Amino acid sequence: MSNKTSAIEQYLGAKKLVSVYKTPLKDEMYLYVQKGQDLQKLDDALLQVFQQPSWVMDLLLTSQKQLARVATVDVLKNIAEKGYFLQMPPPKEDDEMLADYKPRIG
Repeated sequence: MSNKTSAIEQYLGAKKLVSVYKTPLKDEMYLYVQKGQDLQKLDDALLQVFQQPSWVMDLLLTSQKQLARVATVDVLKNIAEKGYFLQMPPPKEDDEMLADYKPRIG
C-alpha cells in the first residue's frame, strides 16, 4: 500500500464542520477551515494572499460528500495537517485568455 493510499484511507471515515470563506481579490478562490478557527492564527503568507476573507457558508464535510472541484478527502486531510485548505480558481479557458489580449473594436 502506498503512502498516499494509506493517507487517504485515514480520512475516509472523517467528518468535520468547516467554514468556507472567499476573497474579493480573486474570483472562485475559497478558503476552508475548521468552524471556529481564528483566521488570524493562520500562516502570514496565506493571509497576505487571501486578504479580506468574507464568510460564505458552514458545511459538514464527510468523505462521502462530493464537492464540485476538489476531492473532499483532500480538504479534510489539509485541514487536519495544515489547519486550512485553499481552493484555487479553475484555469481560464483558452477563449477567455485570448479575449484578455484581443484589442477592443468599436
